[in-house]
Amino acid sequence: MLEPSSSTDPEAHIAQLESLLSQRTAEIKARDLRIRLLEEALRVLQAGKYGASREKLGQAPGQRSLFNEAEATIEVTEAVGIEPELTATPLRETRSSETKAGRRALAAHLPRIEVRHELPAIERVCTCGTAMHEIGAETSEQLDYIPAKIQVIRHVRPKYACGHCHSGVKIAPVPAQVLPRSNAAPGLLAHVITAKYVDSLPLHRQETIFARHGVALPRATQAAWIIAVAQQLQPLVNLMDERLRTSGYIRIDETPVQVLTSEKVANREHWMWIRVAGPPGQRLILFEYDASRGSQVAERLLEGARGYVQSDGYAAYDAVAARLDLKHVGCFAHARRRFFEAIQALPKSEQKTNTAAHEIVRRIDALYTIERDIKAMNAEARVVERQRRAVPLLDALRDFASSLLQQTLPSGKLGEALAYLLKQWPKLIRYVEDGRLAIDTNLGENAIRPFALGRRNWLFADTVKGAKASATIYGIVETAKANGLEPYAYLRTLLERLPHAKTVADFEALLPFATFAA
Repeated sequence: MLEPSSSTDPEAHIAQLESLLSQRTAEIKARDLRIRLLEEALRVLQAGKYGASREKLGQAPGQRSLFNEAEATIEVTEAVGIEPELTATPLRETRSSETKAGRRALAAHLPRIEVRHELPAIERVCTCGTAMHEIGAETSEQLDYIPAKIQVIRHVRPKYACGHCHSGVKIAPVPAQVLPRSNAAPGLLAHVITAKYVDSLPLHRQETIFARHGVALPRATQAAWIIAVAQQLQPLVNLMDERLRTSGYIRIDETPVQVLTSEKVANREHWMWIRVAGPPGQRLILFEYDASRGSQVAERLLEGARGYVQSDGYAAYDAVAARLDLKHVGCFAHARRRFFEAIQALPKSEQKTNTAAHEIVRRIDALYTIERDIKAMNAEARVVERQRRAVPLLDALRDFASSLLQQTLPSGKLGEALAYLLKQWPKLIRYVEDGRLAIDTNLGENAIRPFALGRRNWLFADTVKGAKASATIYGIVETAKANGLEPYAYLRTLLERLPHAKTVADFEALLPFATFAA
């Protein structure tokens, strides 16, 4: 650091002071910049931990964590002065436009048990002495719940023998079972799988629930069943994988998973990869476990594919798409998210003002409005509408972002978001050239969400074998859900029919598409 000298030359002394002032000013600016960046990072971290999870510019009153739903409901109802609804309505019931406002009737598909409440005989006599006649009835309905029932299925196979020649004994063959050496029926296996992979209920909690029913079912036994069932489901996964690679359009993503016991001891954070393909009604969702996040895994999962691959901005996908001659499509949701983070990094007083980050988010939201408008159109019509409506907005967005980048601090959140947007631009705008393509990878992220919720509950996989089994089963149940099937009903029927499948056609008939006859 420069210090002013004791020179008697006034001009030299002034020059030294100016140099020192310039140096101190630069140091203060650098310090201010670092403070500003740290404050931005702190606000983003606080927003991620305590803020709303939905990426909206505004926040609904009373919006809180999922774990505070009851408190949030009370807060809202007290604020607007209404009582919360105390009735439940099954989802299958729909209300027509001619239905009067008011409480919806309970769904007709549910069984009814009629309970008559009669007046005592003495009260059914009029004061004049004449017996009263029934002229009608008032009916009201309540929803009731019957707890799950565990039962034992006894397979009795009578033996037959000839009393004359004693030639031998005949007996019916053992029924085919998905797990021949197990005493678990398809219904129980389907329940354990659904509870873990759909309802995110860890096996140790299921063990406790079974104990309440008087059944000892250790988590180790449940885990062994799941791994064995996953092995039986592998032919279906292989068929789904073949269809996915030839679909012409694959969305791919990855998310971390911990595996406690594996050869890769140094790093216990492994990866669950997900691929999504197929049109509605024949949606394919496949999970794949791997210890690595490297490009070699993505290349293996996309090998043999043709057409388009869509992903986030992870750089490994760029090289893979180039090597496999795939057209790489970007994700506008990831680009938008960075600008939303730039808004969260602003001081509270500026987060609801009209900043450049707000303007970018609004322009991207306008593109999403177009997508909602054309959702019901066929692929050809969507291309026409995107060229007519979206392309001008995209051109204006690129020009605005390019000019803004020249005036923005590169190391700040807004500068990083702008740099990401423009770097990804050729991939981001590729969706307008084919009506099958989506503007983002949200379908893949939505498919990951059940896995992420389950991971929050069971935290880790104990072994690599367990992680691979989970990948297989998540693919089956999420594909079933994506095609409108109720997971438990599908799994139960699947596990009943699976032991009888011998040919490729037999296994194809069991694929979890909407045409599956459950």
